[in-house]
Amino acid sequence: MGSKSDLPVARKAADVLKRLGLDCSVAVASAHRTPDRVAELVKGSDADVFIAIAGMSAALPGVVASLTQAPVIGVPVSGNVNLDALLSVVQMPPGIPVAAVGLDRGDNAGLLAAQIIAVKDADVRKKLAAYREEMAEKVRKDSAEVEKDV
Repeated sequence: MGSKSDLPVARKAADVLKRLGLDCSVAVASAHRTPDRVAELVKGSDADVFIAIAGMSAALPGVVASLTQAPVIGVPVSGNVNLDALLSVVQMPPGIPVAAVGLDRGDNAGLLAAQIIAVKDADVRKKLAAYREEMAEKVRKDSAEVEKDV
């Protein structure tokens, strides 16, 4: 993540990954203030997928993507100028793609990372299927409550 203030968004991603039995690590490294640290973390990692979380100009996902061949998921963080963060993640130049999730959607970034890993990991695929079934069951319960109350 680009700064410590992004931690609530990072926790969402980490919680999902841990729930699905996947290891993850979190670090603060700014694309603008500590570019050498970003390069060190990325180049020294054996991660299958990177999740880069940043607000404002949100350059971190693009910088991470420029340093690795692994998939990078960008999570724009909401703030005073949400559109800047969102566009900084989705408007990447040709040849350096970054997948993007919605503002503050660390949970979706965690799920997308798990889906990428699940391409070659049947155990993660099963856990994702169970996760989706839990979500569906919650909707069914919510619907039953609403139908009963109305």
